[in-house]
Amino acid sequence: MSQRKILITSALPYANGPIHLGHLLEYIQTDIWSRFQKARGHECYYVCADDAHGTPIMLKAQQQGIAPEQMIAQTKIEHEADFAGFAIGFDNYYSTHSEENREFASLIYQRLDQAGYIKRKTISQLYDPQKNMFLPDRFVKGDCPKCGALDQNGDSCDVCGATYSPTDVKNPRSVVSGATPVLKDSEHYFFDLPAFSQMLQDWTRSGALQEEMANKLQEWFTDGLQMWDISRDAPYFGFEIPGAPGKFFYVWLDAPIGYLASFKNYCDTNNIDFDSFWQPDSNAEVYHFIGKDIIYFHSLFWPAMLEGAGFRKPNAVYAHGFVTVNGAKMSKSRGTFIKARSYLDNLNPEYLRYYFASKLTSGITDLDLNLDDFTQKVNADLVGKVVNIASRCAGFISKRFDGKLSATVAEPALLKEFVAAGNSIADSFEKREFARAIRDIMALADKANQYIDNKAPWVLVKDDARQQEAHDVCSMGLNLFRVLMHYLKPVLPVMAGDVEAFLNTELSWQNYQTPLVNHAINPFKALMQRVDPAKVAAMVEASTDNLQATPQTQVPAGAKQAKTTEKSAAPAGREPISDTISIEDFAKIDLRVAKIVSASAVEGADKLVQLQLDIGNGETRQVFAGIKAAYTPEDLVGRSTVMVANLAPRKMRFGLSEGMVLAAGPGGGDLFILSPDDGALPGMRVK
Repeated sequence: MSQRKILITSALPYANGPIHLGHLLEYIQTDIWSRFQKARGHECYYVCADDAHGTPIMLKAQQQGIAPEQMIAQTKIEHEADFAGFAIGFDNYYSTHSEENREFASLIYQRLDQAGYIKRKTISQLYDPQKNMFLPDRFVKGDCPKCGALDQNGDSCDVCGATYSPTDVKNPRSVVSGATPVLKDSEHYFFDLPAFSQMLQDWTRSGALQEEMANKLQEWFTDGLQMWDISRDAPYFGFEIPGAPGKFFYVWLDAPIGYLASFKNYCDTNNIDFDSFWQPDSNAEVYHFIGKDIIYFHSLFWPAMLEGAGFRKPNAVYAHGFVTVNGAKMSKSRGTFIKARSYLDNLNPEYLRYYFASKLTSGITDLDLNLDDFTQKVNADLVGKVVNIASRCAGFISKRFDGKLSATVAEPALLKEFVAAGNSIADSFEKREFARAIRDIMALADKANQYIDNKAPWVLVKDDARQQEAHDVCSMGLNLFRVLMHYLKPVLPVMAGDVEAFLNTELSWQNYQTPLVNHAINPFKALMQRVDPAKVAAMVEASTDNLQATPQTQVPAGAKQAKTTEKSAAPAGREPISDTISIEDFAKIDLRVAKIVSASAVEGADKLVQLQLDIGNGETRQVFAGIKAAYTPEDLVGRSTVMVANLAPRKMRFGLSEGMVLAAGPGGGDLFILSPDDGALPGMRVK
């Protein structure tokens, strides 16, 4: 196998917020692939950086009363700690706010300008007269120009799906100050993307992209590529355009250039030839791992910039889908918008590395992190299958056989089968078909456990005449375990390190074919604990935005009535009005129309009914409501009601309750669930 030169990158996380599990899918995927390539003996580097420029960062720093440089420096420390916690093995983690990036951005711009690919044009934009700044699309709110929906973003409508220019928005307002923006002219700098249309069509169909992505990009060519606005006016946190005072590079121009800058920084400190990776005639390989939402930037703008500036294009851009949790978008209200730190505070990071690997393919479909499946799969596969092999054999080796493996390979054919699987497993890792690799590894783990079950060394050791057989069987089991852990090393690098210490050998593609015989091992220590469901629940709880108040005129069914501070008696059948809340508190409550798709009594509970609620967009919620005294469960099916959709999930002994339906009445049989007017559809907000 000839040695390859490989440079790998992940998309740059934005430096104005924490890392969450949606981000981690990409970094875990990339890290596994990088570790695999390095283990195969290739010259391979994995670099990344914080994306540190743009209006949102400038404004957030202003809100915090600190300089942007201070904010991004602190964020970088936090990001690096989170990545290290998940064993993401960057060779270099840098920042786009660096001298290397400034130099490369200026160089690429100047080369494009000299070649005639930069155009200048005066445009009209919305301008905040209070903040004295032009407003990016997302800093304008107003009424949709197509359907009239209120309070929509400046570039698209969440109600009708229309896209438009911020200047088309009706009744616009600045998100920054609340002022009514005005139109103002400014000269902007544009990159001539249409000049690269044919090259891009050829490149996107060259195998550099997944077929789904290449097909999606065809829409851009069909509609015709447009000039790309690469400048922004002061005030702006970024790099000033050379020779253009008060004009700054748009963040998306210098963000991908951050790949070059991070690698150059690493090369300069490690005596590596940067040019051998980035010149047009380079025989090195460059791969970008990204989310499907930024494919346009990486597969149109970025390769065109590289081509026009005299740099090589990437060999491939690999896109992945999004992360959903329990079948739905990550949600703060349900505790499924989970930050990396919240996970690390509760669970072993290699659980997640394994679970993601077991689901990842080379495609771009979304990956669902089902927390029940997560618990079951990690416990069954890693603890119940893989670690179980070692734990069943190691004790006998230490206690009965002086901590040394047998001189005999008890089942050469079985070991040969495990070793021979390495070619197909390596091929799966190479092609980013991690789920297929994991399936094959776990099938082998099943065979190893079957072998141990059949030989039953715990029985053999009780027979003095069969001590050698017991020694051979346990040694064979540990050799099979060693091969499996070698395959899993890119996925579970921390546990693999512990296994190397236990077996007193490196897990390597250069040695895994040769069994360990007459080999001393160290005492076995627990390699992985089972996933504790209580820890998963604690993570969800820590990730949940809890409501601080609920409206007192509509009491969630099953909830205790709020204590009243009023001493006077209330009219019969009514609760006294409790302390008032602010409109801001009330605005936190997300009330939604929900359709009851099933209802059943809860065995062992006097008051509870288990409801399955359709809340629109294919999403269902389970709610336990204390309305059994008022309703026969089957009479509720098909009815619409109103629920609090962003209430923190509550783990009950009957199951997880994911919200509350609203009801009114004095209680008992005189309790009525709130029903919306006819025509209200599941998922509609109640205001």
